[in-house]
Amino acid sequence: MTIHATAVVHPNAVLADTVDVGPYVVIGENVTVAAGTTIGSHVVIEGRTDIGEDCKISPFVSIGTPPQHLRYQGEDTMVKIGRNNTLREFVTVNRATEFGGGITKIGDDNLLMAYVHIAHDCLLGNHILMANAATLAGHISIGDHAVIGGLVGIHQYVRIGRFSMVGGCSALGQDVPPFIRVAGGYRAHLLGLNSVGLSRNGFSSETIQCLKAAYKTLFRSDLKHAEAIQTLQDATQDCAEVSELVQFIEATKRGICRSGPPKVSSGDERVEELTAPL
Repeated sequence: MTIHATAVVHPNAVLADTVDVGPYVVIGENVTVAAGTTIGSHVVIEGRTDIGEDCKISPFVSIGTPPQHLRYQGEDTMVKIGRNNTLREFVTVNRATEFGGGITKIGDDNLLMAYVHIAHDCLLGNHILMANAATLAGHISIGDHAVIGGLVGIHQYVRIGRFSMVGGCSALGQDVPPFIRVAGGYRAHLLGLNSVGLSRNGFSSETIQCLKAAYKTLFRSDLKHAEAIQTLQDATQDCAEVSELVQFIEATKRGICRSGPPKVSSGDERVEELTAPL
C-alpha cells in the first residue's frame, strides 16, 4: 500500500494492501477500498462507501458525499462501486437517501468521464459509458452497455434500458427503452434502433432485424399503444430481446420518449430537429 504523506486517511478506513493513495486525499471512517484501486490527488471519499478492485479514481473526484436532497437528515446510507471502474476528474457520486432505497450503486467496468454527476439512489449496471458532464438526478437506473453523451441531463426516476444510446446535449424526462437511440436538446426523442452498437456487441443480424421490426410496430405504425404491444406479444416467442423491449415499455411510470421531435410554433426561434432514418 502506498499512501502519500499529505493524505488524510481515517484509522478505521479499510484499504487493501495494493491500494495507491495520492496527495491531499481525504478518506473517511466508513470507507472500504479493495485491491488494485488507485486514488488520485485531492479525492474525497466519505460516508459508508465500498469501492471494488482495480478502480481508477482521478483527481478531485468526490464519492459518498451527502445527497443533495432537502429531506435528507443524515441517515445511514451508502455508495457501492464495483470493480474496474474509471472515474475521471471532478466526478461526483452522492450517497443515497433512506426513503430512496439506501444505496447508490455503480456496477463493474464503467467509464465516467470528467464532471459526470451521479445523484442519490441511482443504480448503474455494467459497461456503461457516460461522457463529460452528463448529469443524473436522483433515483435513475441505467442498464448494461448504455452510452450517455456529453452534457446530457436526465430527470429523476427515469430508466435507461441496456444497450441504448443517448445523444449529447439531450434533455431527458422519460424512459429510454433498451436497444434504442434517442437525442434532442429540447426534449430527447426516439431516433431508431441502436443497430451499430448492437452489432459491435455481438448481436446477430436476425436479432437486430427482429428488433427493427418491433420498433416499427411500436413507434412507426398506426396501431394504438395497446394494439402494438399485443401484436408483439403474440409474435415474439422466439426473440428474447423483443420480449425485453415490450416488458420495459409496459413497466414505465414516466412514459417513453416520443417518437419524433417536439413540435414548435411558427413564432418559436428553435430550429425543429429532424428525426433520423431508422
